[in-house]
Amino acid sequence: MHPISRRQFLPHLCFAAAAGGALLEGVPRALGAEAPARKLTICLVCGNIGVSANQTQAIDLAQKYGFESVEAHAEYLAGLEPDALAGLLAGMKEKRLVFGATGLPVEFRQDDARFEAGMKGLPRLAAGLERAGVTRAGTWLSPAHRSLTYLENFRLHASRLREAAKVLKAHGLRLGLEYVGTRNLRTSQKYPFIHTMKEMRELIAEIGTGNVGLVLDSWHWWMAGDTEQDISALRPEDVVAVDLNDAPAGVPMDQQVDGRRELPLATSVIDVGSFLNALNRIGYDGPVRAEPFNKPLNDLENDAACAATAAAMKRAIALIR
Repeated sequence: MHPISRRQFLPHLCFAAAAGGALLEGVPRALGAEAPARKLTICLVCGNIGVSANQTQAIDLAQKYGFESVEAHAEYLAGLEPDALAGLLAGMKEKRLVFGATGLPVEFRQDDARFEAGMKGLPRLAAGLERAGVTRAGTWLSPAHRSLTYLENFRLHASRLREAAKVLKAHGLRLGLEYVGTRNLRTSQKYPFIHTMKEMRELIAEIGTGNVGLVLDSWHWWMAGDTEQDISALRPEDVVAVDLNDAPAGVPMDQQVDGRRELPLATSVIDVGSFLNALNRIGYDGPVRAEPFNKPLNDLENDAACAATAAAMKRAIALIR
């Protein structure tokens, strides 16, 4: 089972500005000793940057380029024998890496049959993630629907995601939900749906399982008109995972396209410094991942893409004061 990704959902994942000078600046192995205390980790998600890698390859790339956490591959981890899993975890500890988050392996956006099939497989995968020490899973919500009104869609999401969250909770996992704020997407179908932090928190409250929080993406935070103060009002447990992106320069907000983004600080259109500092102040302790949907980055070789991403992420993290 594989969750549908926005990379598949978006019809035009085309070019965005290149990674700039990131490849030329070199990649430090770690932030300076004088960097302020933080609990969040710089996380490598290979698929987000066009890198094709299995779990062990992703772990090696994460160590090589100075990431601090790495995406968990649920199917792979669930299939490991105990000795193999113990070896994998020991190797990660030696490399000073931890798991970030995994995707929710349940298709809840489509028909009942696909949802029920995903739910049948979820207990096995959740148990495998629990054995591997993974505690976070995340997914995203489409901001519009062709036939369901807001209330109908809200009720459907609350019901289905509650079922998934209960299974995850039984295995010590939290579920993060990402709202999509991009304007052209929420107007792409007849009925707009959740596209702001406040609306998503209403859905989380309705789910009511106690282990559901936000996936916060700087792009959607900016697009939705959410603020630093909105983040400051959260508790650390309200945030399960974080995505960090910038936007192309010279494009009006209402003309921005979800599949054309930049690595953090490439343009400074999005105030990633305020975003990160607010998260750090509330004590957020999870993964921070680049998700730029950037064709020039995707077209690079694996090592070059990881190097450019690591350099951009470390420059952004250095803004934490």
